[in-house]
Amino acid sequence: MKVQHLRTMNDLSDQTVDLILAQANKVKESPKKYVTQFEGKTLGLLFEKPSTRTRISFEVGMAQLGGSSFNLNEIKVDGKREEVRDIARVLSRYLDVVVLRTFDHERIDEFAKYSTIPVINGLSDLNHPCQALSDLFTIREKLGLKKNLTVAYVGDGNNVLYSLMHLFPRKNITMHIATPKQYGPSVKKAPWMRQKPFAKYLQFFNNPAEAVRGADVIYTDVWVSMGQEKLAQKKIKAFKGFQVNAALLKKANAGVKVMHCLPCHRGYEISDEVVEGKHSIVLDQAENRMHVQKAILLKLVK
Repeated sequence: MKVQHLRTMNDLSDQTVDLILAQANKVKESPKKYVTQFEGKTLGLLFEKPSTRTRISFEVGMAQLGGSSFNLNEIKVDGKREEVRDIARVLSRYLDVVVLRTFDHERIDEFAKYSTIPVINGLSDLNHPCQALSDLFTIREKLGLKKNLTVAYVGDGNNVLYSLMHLFPRKNITMHIATPKQYGPSVKKAPWMRQKPFAKYLQFFNNPAEAVRGADVIYTDVWVSMGQEKLAQKKIKAFKGFQVNAALLKKANAGVKVMHCLPCHRGYEISDEVVEGKHSIVLDQAENRMHVQKAILLKLVK
C-alpha cells in the first residue's frame, strides 16, 4: 500500500485539503470523541531546529488522540553517523508516523523515499505545510473562504511564504506579496508560482502600503529565520519600512485581521501594539495548529 506523506503542498489534493479542514473543525468542536482514536499508535519527533508550536501541538494532539510521542532529537538525520535510509527503515518498524524538522528539505525527501510510515514536514528551509494548512483553517474560521479574499504578506520570502503561496491560490485566495527586491520568493525554488492557477492569484510588490490596499488579512513573519543569524544586521537594514504597524493597518480594509506564525520579534517585523491589538488573531492562529495537526494525523495514519 502506498504511504501518503506531507512534505509539501504537492502531496495533498484539493479534496484532501478540504477533508483536513473539515476534520480539524470536528476535533476542535468535539475533542472527546477522538480520545481513543490512536490507542497504541506512536509518533516520532525528529527536530534539528528549536520548536514551540509545531512540537507541542503534535505532542499534545497525539496524546489527545490516545497515542504516544517520542522525542528523537538525539538521532541526527545528516547521514554522518548513520545513513538516512537506514534510519528511515528502522524507525518505520517502531513508529506509526514521524515528524521531521530540518534545515535541509532534501533530507525530508530522502527520508520519505525509504519510509514505510507517513513522514510529515514539521518545517524545512523550503516549506512549512502544516503552518499553511492551519493558517487556511484560521482564515476560514474567522472570515470564511469568501470570493475575492485577499491576504497581504509583508516580509521575507521564506519557507512559510512558499507554503502559503502553494496553498492559498488553490482556494481562490489572492496574495499580495511585499518584500524587498532581493528577498522575494524565488522562481528557481518554486517554478510553479508562474503557472496556473498560482500566477493568477499571486501579485508581487516592493511597497507594503500598496500590497495591503484592499487586504482582508495581513500576514508577516520574522525577517531573520533560524540559521540566518549572520545576516541579521543586513536583513534588518533591508527590511526598514516593512514593519506591520498601526499606520500600515490603516491602509488595509476596515476590520483587517493580522496573522503571524510566531515567534515574533516585536519592534521589527511587527509592532507590539498590533500583536496585542484588536486586529490580531495571532493566538487563535497558534491554537489552531494543534487542531489541524490532529486532523493531519487522522488523515495520514492508518
